[in-house]
Amino acid sequence: MSTAPLPRKGRGARTNATGRFEPVVHEDFDDGWTAEDETPAPLRTTLTPEHARKIITTNTSPDVGFDRSINPYKGCEHGCIYCYARPSHAWMGLSPGLDFESRLFFKPEGPRLLEQELAARRYVCKRIHIGGNTDPYQPVERTQKITRGLLEVLQRFNQPFSIITKSNLITRDLDILGPMGRDGLASAFVSITTLDRDLARTMEPRAATPARRLDAVKRLADAGVPVGVGFAPVIPGLNDHELEAVLEAAAKAGATTAMYVTLRLPLEIKDLFQEWLADARPDRAARVMSLVRQTRGGKDYDADWSQRMKGTGPVADLISARFKAAVKRYGLDGPRHDLDVTKFKVPADARAQLELFG
Repeated sequence: MSTAPLPRKGRGARTNATGRFEPVVHEDFDDGWTAEDETPAPLRTTLTPEHARKIITTNTSPDVGFDRSINPYKGCEHGCIYCYARPSHAWMGLSPGLDFESRLFFKPEGPRLLEQELAARRYVCKRIHIGGNTDPYQPVERTQKITRGLLEVLQRFNQPFSIITKSNLITRDLDILGPMGRDGLASAFVSITTLDRDLARTMEPRAATPARRLDAVKRLADAGVPVGVGFAPVIPGLNDHELEAVLEAAAKAGATTAMYVTLRLPLEIKDLFQEWLADARPDRAARVMSLVRQTRGGKDYDADWSQRMKGTGPVADLISARFKAAVKRYGLDGPRHDLDVTKFKVPADARAQLELFG
C-alpha cells in the first residue's frame, strides 16, 4: 500500500496510526502503488454503549473554567482535525486518528446516572459543563438523544449548566434551554473557527457550516439563552486573520461574550494535524507550523498549565491584543454568564426513588 495518507470523504484524519499504549505498532509500507491508484473504501461509523458507573466527572486543572463536566459521547464524528480530545481514544486501544471519528461510544444510562448523582444527600450544587471533551450535539445525537435526556434531568432539578457545541442541533432543545437560560440556569457557547465554508469543510468535515452555527447563536439569543462565541482554536497562518470577522458576525447574531484558545498539539494530534495540513494546505503548511512553534517556545506543544491555552511569545501576544481589542469593539467583553445555584432542588419523586436503594 502507499505511504501517502489518503483523505476519506467526510473524515478529518488522513491516517489511523496505532495508539500509544499498544504493544504492536502498524506502519504503512511502499509497495509501488500511489494514491491515484487507490480508492479508499467508505468509512462507516460504529456505536458502542459504554456502561459507566458515574456521569459527572471532575477536574482540578487551574486553566479550565469548570471543575465538573458531563460528556455523553467518547469520540466525535465531527472529525475536527485539531481536536484536543483525540488522544483519549488511545486509552481504549484505538487510534486517535480515524478511529476517533468513526468508532464512537455513548452512555445510554447517562440520564439515570445523572438523576442518581444529583439526588445524593451529599451532592453540592455547582455549575456543570456539558461537552468539555467531545461535542454533545455531534450527528449521532439525532438518534441517540443522550444529551436531550440529560437536559431533561437538569431541568427537573433546576441544576445550572453550561454547554458548548459546533452544531445547530442545539436549537432542537430550545424548549429546555430557553426557559432555563431566562431563569439564569443555562448558558451556551457556539464554537466558530472560520467563516470560510471550504476551510470548515476540510478542517471540521461533519460539523455544521459556519452559517448554521451563526444561526444557532441567533436562535439561542432570541430564546433568552446567554450565548458566547468560541474562536477556538486560533491557528496562526491559517484562520487567525478571521478573528475579528468571526467575533463581529457572532456579536451581530446575539453573542454577548467570547473566548479563544490557541492551537494545541499534544501527543498524537501533532502528527495528525501535520499530515492533514500537508495534504489540505500544502502551500502554507511550513509557515503555519513555524508560527505555531513560535507560540510554543519553538516546540510543537508545551503542556505547561500557565500558558497551554494561549501560548507565549510575540505571535501569541499579538493574537491576545487583537482579541482584546475586538471583544471591546463588538461588545463581547460583558461579564461572565454567572448561573444561579440557589434554585437547585431535588424533586420529591427523585428523592423517593433514591431511598429505595438506601
